[in-house]
Amino acid sequence: MQFSLKSFIPHILILLGFVAIALAYFNPVLQGKTIYQNDIVQFIGMSKQQKDFKAETGEETYWTNSAFGGMPTYQLGARYPHNYIKQLDLTLRFLPRPADYLFLYFLGFYILLLVLKVDFKLAALGALAFGFSTYLIIILGVGHNSKAHAIAYMPLVLSGIILVFRKKYIAGFLLTAVAMGLELVANHFQMTYYLMFLVIILGIAYLIDAVKKRMLPHYFKSIGVLLAAVVLSITLNAANILATQEYVKESKRSKSELTINADGSPKEATSGLSKDYITQFSYGFAETFNLFIPRFMGGGNGEDIGKDSATYDAFRKLGATTTQAAQEVKRAPMYWGDQPIVEAPAYIGAVVLFLFVFALFLVKGRLKWWLVGGAIFSLLLSYGKNLGFLTNFFIDYVPLYNKFRAVTSIQVLLELCVPALAIFGLVRLFNDFEKKDEKINALKYATIITGGIALVFLLFKSSLFDFSGANDGFYHQNYGQAFVDALKSDRKTLFTQDTIRSFVLVLLSAVAIYLFLKDKLKEKWLLVAFSALILFDLVGVDRRYVNNEDFVPSIRMSKPFEATEVDNYILKDKSYYRVFDLVSGPSKPSYFHNSLNGYNAAELRRYSEVFDFYISQNNLNVLNMLNTKYIVAQDDKGNTFPYINDQANGNAWFVKYLQRVDSADEEIMMLDSLDNKNKAIYALHKAVKSIENIKESFVLDTLASIDLVKVKPNYLKYQSSNSNEGFAVFSEIYYPNGWKTFVDGKEANHMRVNYILRGMLVPEGKHTIEFKFEPDVVKTGSAISLAGSILLGALLVGGLFYEFKKAKSD
Repeated sequence: MQFSLKSFIPHILILLGFVAIALAYFNPVLQGKTIYQNDIVQFIGMSKQQKDFKAETGEETYWTNSAFGGMPTYQLGARYPHNYIKQLDLTLRFLPRPADYLFLYFLGFYILLLVLKVDFKLAALGALAFGFSTYLIIILGVGHNSKAHAIAYMPLVLSGIILVFRKKYIAGFLLTAVAMGLELVANHFQMTYYLMFLVIILGIAYLIDAVKKRMLPHYFKSIGVLLAAVVLSITLNAANILATQEYVKESKRSKSELTINADGSPKEATSGLSKDYITQFSYGFAETFNLFIPRFMGGGNGEDIGKDSATYDAFRKLGATTTQAAQEVKRAPMYWGDQPIVEAPAYIGAVVLFLFVFALFLVKGRLKWWLVGGAIFSLLLSYGKNLGFLTNFFIDYVPLYNKFRAVTSIQVLLELCVPALAIFGLVRLFNDFEKKDEKINALKYATIITGGIALVFLLFKSSLFDFSGANDGFYHQNYGQAFVDALKSDRKTLFTQDTIRSFVLVLLSAVAIYLFLKDKLKEKWLLVAFSALILFDLVGVDRRYVNNEDFVPSIRMSKPFEATEVDNYILKDKSYYRVFDLVSGPSKPSYFHNSLNGYNAAELRRYSEVFDFYISQNNLNVLNMLNTKYIVAQDDKGNTFPYINDQANGNAWFVKYLQRVDSADEEIMMLDSLDNKNKAIYALHKAVKSIENIKESFVLDTLASIDLVKVKPNYLKYQSSNSNEGFAVFSEIYYPNGWKTFVDGKEANHMRVNYILRGMLVPEGKHTIEFKFEPDVVKTGSAISLAGSILLGALLVGGLFYEFKKAKSD
């Protein structure tokens, strides 16, 4: 056998080191504390009802009534049967959050570099450079956990693909299938979609190489193996993927049927999100240098600049106390770029970028062009509307590109490619593939380019930039020109400090390599030097934005919301109703009530449109049809109170008239003045086509009634009594998939009315009407996942046996 336990000891020690470093950075987790993540707080509010239901019944509900009037839980952490790849993911994430994600960053990148045949010591250094990239730390600070989750598995997917291209078909297939399965478990399809671009660029690099070497049969065999691995990975996550695919067609990321906006202006025709929404966060050209100089554009929207700042003095001159001024400068608006909000710069590191440029002159072949191509590609697309012709092309012609917002997120590819090539710069430095003169020239060019950029900015900053931010007009209007001048002065100071910082780090890096090339510094000490430089550089910037102050007692995250007097008053009402909260924020109402509020980037499209047209304008007519019994508002003195809406329509009611309209535009516009207690409207759609001969008017018995008698998130039971056939409207959000209707135990049909509600014909007499949310997509997907898991298990056992037998034979 060609391997032994002894050969694994260095890797085991490296992994233990990763564990220690992840816990050290997020050390408050060792005290039982939890990082405060705003997005996770909102998620907890949205998902509480389904979690409570699971705790009470042991069952999973795939529908919640607590947010946006009602929606599937597919994007709210729903769990699916036979999702065994999820269990593997949970096993890998054994550390307390968010140390678990930082460990995954390290692990995945370490494996990628090992697969690329990098020495384990350099691979460990590369893992640290990748894992501590500022953007990857920032997303943990704000709670973009699923994004971090998906990014962490990207290098692992690439590792499997590269193994296949290296003719390690069995190992590559198995690693690709497992890694891609884990990637899909993260449930952040935007990141997975961006990974696809990097894989395509990698495939092109290998294709060009295969043509040159006349190895096309091997290339296409590899593509076949990889496609099989991806198909298998999809089966492992079939329930989630199928449910998401079904849901996205009804979410606001799909094509709208409307041709008008809420303000009456023409609506941009698109099959996905609007271009303005997609490109709202677009990277500025000058912001590119944030990758090299952390506070090149001021850093974030809320920088802690301390008392020794012009802004502090400006606050004092405006009459603020020392305490007030000190608090304000902890979140000073230093960012002066074009984006609406920036938490922190996407800093890759001056040392890492220096090594990247150094590698450009030493590394050759497909590896270099793959990594450089991926970095440039992601940077160009991150410019968004600032590079309109390219972005518009992708939005208009590249499938699925218009389903995702925040184009700057694609820089995750750059943050993977740059440290990878940087490490290969050190690989080339340490081996004998290039002559010493070539290495000295590469050092000279890298120092001139990176150090020269920093020096130019230091010398000419005043003539190149005015340090004015997009929101400075607001500060001028409210605080005066002197305050704006103070902001500019502090921005210039931060710019200068960090430019000097990057310049010094470049010089130290260059000196270290120079001493090595002159045999004044041994390889191991150079490795120690770069480890210290990279950690000092990246961790120093990371700690500005995510540090121990972000941690809170775990109870504050597990129970982030406290019921107010208003909440407790409303909760005394045990009937079934909805609450519209104008005071408490997006997801707090969902934590306690069945709410019209919510926090999700992909809510149901039709509900989102009605919200924009009417609910956000407090249109009582629409609020009534949604059975909004309580409206939480503030009086003139700022006191919160519950307005009791006694005009709410209730859970269900019979109408006298049913009118067909010709378009979605007409249907939504009629909601404003529709007498919805007596009349319902509908536009022709698939569900309506299945109900023939719908009458337009109904005789309404004065004693007719329809009452809700049992409620669960995924189950509603009504008792109806009517001496005539009637048409009932239910104040429940219509969703075309999963909801099944039964009248006296026999399946019946219901349809969409009033743009977002459910309605159905009810026979004369007394009847029991039931709505059950039993999505077929979950049953089908879970069966596929079970089959895929069994197949993968068999292939893993067979593959490991084959490799073991082969190794023993060798």
